[in-house]
Amino acid sequence: MRRFLTIIPLVLYVGAGPLQAQDRAQTLADIRQELQVLKVEMVRLKRELSTTGGAQGTIGGSSTLERLDSMEYLLQNLTSKTERLENHINRVVKDGTNRIGDLEFRLVELEGGDLGAIGETLPLGGESGASVAVPTQPENETQMAIGEQSDFTRAQEALAQGRFRSAADQFATYTQTYPGGPLSQDAHFLRGEAYAGLGDMQNAARAYLASFSSDQHGARAPEALFKLGTSLGALGQNNEACVTLGEVEVRYPASGVVLQARSAMRNMSCP
Repeated sequence: MRRFLTIIPLVLYVGAGPLQAQDRAQTLADIRQELQVLKVEMVRLKRELSTTGGAQGTIGGSSTLERLDSMEYLLQNLTSKTERLENHINRVVKDGTNRIGDLEFRLVELEGGDLGAIGETLPLGGESGASVAVPTQPENETQMAIGEQSDFTRAQEALAQGRFRSAADQFATYTQTYPGGPLSQDAHFLRGEAYAGLGDMQNAARAYLASFSSDQHGARAPEALFKLGTSLGALGQNNEACVTLGEVEVRYPASGVVLQARSAMRNMSCP
């Protein structure tokens, strides 16, 4: 397991060569900037949760029945807004937690710490053992933002038509515009497919890693891990590729890609 964990920083820096002091300082500065962006996003979320002008709507009607109907309408409207806000908060928490976990990993790697000792990143705003808000809908039914599905479909069509550069750019824009959305894991994975179509295996590996890291229990996770392994092999990182491919069966023994991972390991003469 520890050997596998060391592969993630390798994918992030593969092809870069030994880090010089200036490169290290720049990378740390980039990480600090990303952390600052996360803080700004949390401030923005807190503003959304602040009271803005009191309750909206009034209870009208002259008869008791009319007033009850008015109250029921206002209650339904408030419930709908609450559910949308709860879904939005959960998406922010999920995306922010994943990004913080990635930053922690990179910081430990840069500072020469023990990558195997990194624990699970606590959810934003949560503590160990504390309850975290749960979406009122199943994750695969999370309400999408306006235009989210259509943007994904356009990028998907570009990929199907072999317009790999356009597809890669569109999926990259999608993941930045809708971070933590219900289709983000697929978008990262298909971005990797687009880069692979271009022969850019370094960026393909990074995209597959992003897909796998975004939800290690998601439907795309086994295939993303498999494609990460084959991408590392294509980059000449055979030892890391073998470890990654071996993790496919360890983590997802019932997945259909296990046989493909075994075949790839045989072709690479993995131990």
